[in-house]
Amino acid sequence: MLKLFLLPLAIVALLLVPFAVMGKKIKTGQKSPRAAFIANLCTFAGVMLAALIIPFGHLVSFAAAEGDTIAQAVSTGAGIGYIAAGLAVGMACIGGGIAVGSGAPAAIGATSEDPQNFVKALIFVVLGEGIALYGLLIAILIINAVGG
Repeated sequence: MLKLFLLPLAIVALLLVPFAVMGKKIKTGQKSPRAAFIANLCTFAGVMLAALIIPFGHLVSFAAAEGDTIAQAVSTGAGIGYIAAGLAVGMACIGGGIAVGSGAPAAIGATSEDPQNFVKALIFVVLGEGIALYGLLIAILIINAVGG
């Protein structure tokens, strides 16, 4: 019964580590996100390691009723597929945001200098957003393969 409360608490604590590191950086006046990024990577690795090492099936199975979809997903290992689908969408959206964040100001600058460059500039912005759509497509395929 103690595991039922300590494991999710440990995972939430691991997820809050990057925010604590960034808060400490802001308090001391350093605004470099490098340490928060490294802390975020370490936290992500810790949570994924916990998900692979600790079998969560027995924790959910006694709490859920027979035939419940959450208990079936955890006990059959489909949860990893759902995590993969979420990561596909999340990482693709982050990449698309970075692409649009650097491409859109350049497109606005090119358009302000010569209005005929609008279509050419718009193509590069749309290509950046296409990355997020590909991530969504892959996530849909993963969820269909898992059986959701």
